[in-house]
Amino acid sequence: MDVDVKSIVHDVFTNEIFAQELSDISKEIWTNPELGFKEYKAHDILTNFLENYGLTVERKYILPTAFRATFETAGSENGPHIAIMCEYDALPDIGHACGHNLIAEVGIAAGVALKTAMDDEGNKLTGKLTVLGTPAEEGLGGKVKLIDAGALETVDVAMMAHPSNKSIWRPKYLCLQGLNIQFTGKASHASSAPWNGINALDAAVLCYQNISCLRQQMKPTWRVHGIIKNGGIAPNIIPEFSEMEYFIRAPIKGELDSIVDKVICCAKGAATATGCTLNYKLIQPGYWSLISNNTLAELFEKNSRTLNLEEDSGLVRYGGSTDMGNISHIVPSIHPKFDIGARCHQHTRDFATAAGSPDAQEITLKIAECIALTAVDILQNPSLVQQMKSQLQEDLVQEHSTK
Repeated sequence: MDVDVKSIVHDVFTNEIFAQELSDISKEIWTNPELGFKEYKAHDILTNFLENYGLTVERKYILPTAFRATFETAGSENGPHIAIMCEYDALPDIGHACGHNLIAEVGIAAGVALKTAMDDEGNKLTGKLTVLGTPAEEGLGGKVKLIDAGALETVDVAMMAHPSNKSIWRPKYLCLQGLNIQFTGKASHASSAPWNGINALDAAVLCYQNISCLRQQMKPTWRVHGIIKNGGIAPNIIPEFSEMEYFIRAPIKGELDSIVDKVICCAKGAATATGCTLNYKLIQPGYWSLISNNTLAELFEKNSRTLNLEEDSGLVRYGGSTDMGNISHIVPSIHPKFDIGARCHQHTRDFATAAGSPDAQEITLKIAECIALTAVDILQNPSLVQQMKSQLQEDLVQEHSTK
């Protein structure tokens, strides 16, 4: 049965019409980049495609540009519920420089292939498939909002894949917490009566320097980077207000909490030194680190070898952050990265060009097939779900450690 079911999946991906449809969709989304929570065109393109292939589609699911497309077999409540994620938001000015058009393509391609296998009368797969459209990954936390609204409550396993300049099946993504810092002082004439003022810009500068001094005690995997958003209104007025915004990152939640506290202490010290009033707030939503579930990743790796997909060797450095990390803390997940031939990093104009190139199509379809084959493995061996969930609980204990 294993060979027959996987052959069904493979046959879907060898259909030239299907491949051309996917390429056209990816290029259409790439050509019309839309920012987070404004992905109206992408939402309609993707949902129309999935509905045409027989999935039950809920448009504007929870969020205006989110969607949920489902397919379930008879007795699905007794089988695994597998979710495949789509992303499709772009970046300001530089468009799909993170390649989310290809993430969407992977999601819908894997979803249709898996649906085809589940719907075939010749096999006994039992379970439920969800293709979940998750808007606004780029800093606005679309997945976090979907989690909070209960969209993942019945999901057993979650998968997606991300284009990159290298192929890494278990990439490292950092926790991220945004921090807004505001200092309030007192305005005064900067020449005739500066002694009557309380300089809020001085507080911001001292805070920046305090954080820079803190770097000597930071671990190599920690990241703290920020800007001064507001430093005053005119040179001849003592600034009565300043504002800073920082992103704070660490590999695990326990370390992130520790360094956030340290940065807040830097701000408190600056306020005390200048006599300013300090206000700060954590910017929500925060992103959690990505936990690649070991059992799930091993299935993906096994299928990648059958498709002659090669992972890049060498040191895996920590990258950015993703709201898929938040999902990976509640549902066993994987988020492999795949090399689309770009010789540059993401969030650059060159990467945007690569994401829209026809050269990216072959690897994108192979990764989608690998995701679908991994889902077949789970549907054929539902006992693996409990193993994955047990591993997740063990990973979470380590995640909240400060060691």
